[in-house]
Amino acid sequence: MTNSYDAILVVSFGGPEGPDDVIPFLENVLRGKNVPRERMLEVAEHYQHFGGVSPINEQNRLLIKALEQELEQHGPDLPIYWGNRNWDPLLSDTLEQMKQAGIERALAFFTSAFSSYSGCRQYREDIQRAQEQVGEGAPEVQKMRVFYNHPGFIEAMVERTQEALTQVPEERRDQAHILFTAHSIPLTMASGCQYEAQLKESARLVSERLGSYQWDLVYQSRSGPPQQPWLGPDVCDFITQMGEKNEVQDIVIVPIGFVSDHMEVLFDLDTEAKDVGEKLGINVVRAKTVGVHPRFITMIRELIEERINGAEERPALGDRGASHDVCPVDCCLRTSEARR
Repeated sequence: MTNSYDAILVVSFGGPEGPDDVIPFLENVLRGKNVPRERMLEVAEHYQHFGGVSPINEQNRLLIKALEQELEQHGPDLPIYWGNRNWDPLLSDTLEQMKQAGIERALAFFTSAFSSYSGCRQYREDIQRAQEQVGEGAPEVQKMRVFYNHPGFIEAMVERTQEALTQVPEERRDQAHILFTAHSIPLTMASGCQYEAQLKESARLVSERLGSYQWDLVYQSRSGPPQQPWLGPDVCDFITQMGEKNEVQDIVIVPIGFVSDHMEVLFDLDTEAKDVGEKLGINVVRAKTVGVHPRFITMIRELIEERINGAEERPALGDRGASHDVCPVDCCLRTSEARR
């Protein structure tokens, strides 16, 4: 694997930017998945509460702008391109643009800190499919490692959580309960990757630096049929159980599984989870995602430099060490059955 690159490619999920985009966008997202149409229409209504505009694209623009400034100040001097899985700018269009600009080899940053089919392998499949569409001369693309235990990610999440804790009355702050949340995935998918283990490690690393707060890892945003087992417990169910037991007055939700405050954060947490807490008399506060936190942006630059320089020492907290750069053939399979 060569360490010479002539561009950075930010790879993300994509989102609608107007009411007319919502249904076509969701059809792209759910193509080939066993999700009832009723659930799709329910999610579509979530977007319409926000004018049919997902914040994820604008947040990616801000991320790219911040990273451009970081690279301009510290190097390396590389242009940044951006391609999405499900909506404009689509990866195939971006790779064609890169080809026309003479880009031959790019280093990709996926907007996912954790290893899973949806957050890693599927993006690699998306890139391969886009390369096939572009044809001869399509840029080679290599991915950066996942960063769930990188000091830059953990330090940024600690600061975001500390900021949220200041919203809890000081006299009750030490008794606040922290809920780390992430997108749920089917158990069959979870069994083929390190997603759950990495989430637990990230939550542990953040909580250790916060002090003696009680915490749990919960999940959100499941979309599959009810009979299909997914990772749990669900954040709203967990808050309900805590309220029924009268266990806590204040909950701080930390969306550690997401890097930007997109729709699933704004609706599933800021609307649904907070509504559950309000009905139970629980003060629910939500921490920001890392977004464009300066330490997070610096971390991306450090990952770029690490790969370019072939660094032997790769920062990682905890006992699991730094993740691999090149994914094994059986890494992040869609289902456990795919191993057979």
